[in-house]
Amino acid sequence: MKNGNVSKVFKVTNSGSQDINLESVITSCMCTTAYILKEDGSKSRPFGMPGHGGAVPKANEVIQAGESRNIEVVYNPNAHGPAGVGRIDRYVYLEDGNGNKLQFEIKANVTP
Repeated sequence: MKNGNVSKVFKVTNSGSQDINLESVITSCMCTTAYILKEDGSKSRPFGMPGHGGAVPKANEVIQAGESRNIEVVYNPNAHGPAGVGRIDRYVYLEDGNGNKLQFEIKANVTP
């Protein structure tokens, strides 16, 4: 907790022959935020848990056949306060326009 946020970058590759419209990026908890890292080095707006702080914006990111995108996941170990120590599992869900889902899981052992 004393070291602050922890991040991990996941690479998503469209190995298919058709473009994918990444419609949504959501997280399983308010302590976790996800960003789409753009090819120009910039980040998308933050994506989080539905129902906390309003609606989660649509991603609407097209990943062309053969292209990749990096998804940065940021976990805030201080979000749950002193009671939030111990093992955690958090998830990030990507969904395309056809309802196909991809899930990332992060695990950590939160210490003071």
